[in-house]
Amino acid sequence: METVEMTSVSLKRPHSEDGVANTDEIKRQKVSGKDETENNSGRSDETVTEQQEKSLLENTKNEIPNEDGEEQEDEELEDSEEDGDPESFADMMKHGLTESDVGITKFVSSHKGFSGILKERYSDFVVHEIAKDGRVSHLDDFSVPVDNEDPSEETFTVLSDEDKKRLEELQLFKNKETSVAIEVIEDSKEKRTIIHQAVKSLFPGLETKTEDRDGKKYIIAYHAAGKKALANPRKHSWPKSRGSYCHFVLYKENKDTMDAINVLSKFLRVKPNIFSYMGTKDKRAITVQEIAVLRITAQRLAHLNKCLMNFKLGNFSYKNHPLKLGELQGNHFTVVLRNITGTDNQIEEAMQSLREIGFINYYGMQRFGTTAVPTYQIGRAILQNNWTEVMDLILKPRPGAEKGYLVKCREEWAKTRDPVAALKKLPVKRCVEGQLLRGLSKYGMKNIISAFGIIPRNNRLMYIHSYQSYVWNNMVSKRIEDYGLKAVPGDLILKGATAVHIEEDDVDNYTIHDVVMPLPGFDVIYPKHKIGEAYKEMLVADNLDINNMRHKIRDYSLSGAYRKIIIRPQNVNWEVVAYDDPKIPLFNTDLDKLEGKPVPVLPTEGKFRALKMEFSLPPSTYATMAIREVLKMDTSIKNQTQLNTTWLR
Repeated sequence: METVEMTSVSLKRPHSEDGVANTDEIKRQKVSGKDETENNSGRSDETVTEQQEKSLLENTKNEIPNEDGEEQEDEELEDSEEDGDPESFADMMKHGLTESDVGITKFVSSHKGFSGILKERYSDFVVHEIAKDGRVSHLDDFSVPVDNEDPSEETFTVLSDEDKKRLEELQLFKNKETSVAIEVIEDSKEKRTIIHQAVKSLFPGLETKTEDRDGKKYIIAYHAAGKKALANPRKHSWPKSRGSYCHFVLYKENKDTMDAINVLSKFLRVKPNIFSYMGTKDKRAITVQEIAVLRITAQRLAHLNKCLMNFKLGNFSYKNHPLKLGELQGNHFTVVLRNITGTDNQIEEAMQSLREIGFINYYGMQRFGTTAVPTYQIGRAILQNNWTEVMDLILKPRPGAEKGYLVKCREEWAKTRDPVAALKKLPVKRCVEGQLLRGLSKYGMKNIISAFGIIPRNNRLMYIHSYQSYVWNNMVSKRIEDYGLKAVPGDLILKGATAVHIEEDDVDNYTIHDVVMPLPGFDVIYPKHKIGEAYKEMLVADNLDINNMRHKIRDYSLSGAYRKIIIRPQNVNWEVVAYDDPKIPLFNTDLDKLEGKPVPVLPTEGKFRALKMEFSLPPSTYATMAIREVLKMDTSIKNQTQLNTTWLR
């Protein structure tokens, strides 16, 4: 095995007969506030660390569907910002990060790199979650478990759209009414029972009663227990013999997990915190994962399939437990790299190397943000206790690709240093900049720490985790440069959960696949060879003391962790296929199979070639870094955008 320095690789795009369609596809790859498949809080083609995911869930607990539809407005604004000349977008992305900026510089394989297009279509990147028991999540069954306790199908159709609108406004306290009266047409006891069931099952928190008014029967809906009832599904209406949690498989396209759960909660009129899951998944991908929800019937969930775009729910079952974050074995990836240029021998060598050696377990580009101000710089300023720098890094104008309203907000901030005036420039207040400005308006410019604390905890911790990742990437590149791909005395390995140094007389018992490197913190040890000193030197250069990683604010104290430096994927398989049309899918998804779509018929020889690869990865590893090892190509948005746009010219 030998290490190889990274070199730039030219990437050419296929010339499509339909230039407009491909231009639109490329526009959809652009980044606004979020990465193409991930948001700035560290969700990625990895399974995010358990600590980060706990934070993500904590911050949804108080989230409730916004009365003025602000979330939808966010999406519309992001979409509108993506319009425009792709060449100018590429020019703006010149200010973004490249892999070498964040310490990603080495390869482990010796094959010659070749070019290919990653995620030309989001359907070229499919993720299936792997549970702790090794079971891979698939959507292959839309049937609903038979349950005599379920309401009749008529429950879902007995209420008119107008009735549903009034009941929703009552449920969410959107008007001053204390009750809603629904006239019973064609009155009968059975009809009244169905309406009672419909209101109570579709609008948790509402109670019903029957009243006579002017000789007519009315069902009166009203609040049973104030606003708290909204989040608490009716306990007494749930059969004791049925598990309290409905588990289901969520198949989603081009949406991240938290967005999907927020959409589901809006349609079900419940709070997002009654959902649980094992890991967050990509946005720009097709992903399949298990979700659990408290006391919502499979019948209600199945009805959502009729009205949801880019989602499908299935494989329903009732269980007595929720899902826990981090309790998964990993993810299985199916990836198509289009328009590859490598020879059959190059591809064979690259994939055999991935199967036998693996790839460097770098933190991917998603970890470091997409603008000219990397997230690790903000994390470093937090650890330095330099709060003015934190504020300036988040709010100052910066070159590069950003939404227009953010640009105006930053300009106002630079001109006036007035948080109220800058906040007025933001139509969407829930971005990090808006939250910080709101904090500064509330606490004043002399209390930046409290102002920064308004930002959700997961976002704040994302910055310091980004700095840890930045240090780790750089140190691993140096470790591989200095010592190559073999275990050496002074390296660290894990025995159980404890890190120990490899001793001289024991070194032959270990390989590079056993070696771990620490993320800096107060509860880790460092290699005994010169990389240990390199950690110290890097932190000293950043005005930090490696022996004092405790922060006066407990949240920002870093305990550290250990991470394997080489990952060898499991279940690695691949094939090269030919195709003529860049717009057609090259394999069937779970949904295609359920809908009975025929398997794509591909030519023996075609205009283009694609590499279809499959592999499984453990939690907290990045699929893009495995693909990088195969292609020997910079995966940064800056590089990809420049290359993609060159093709358009």
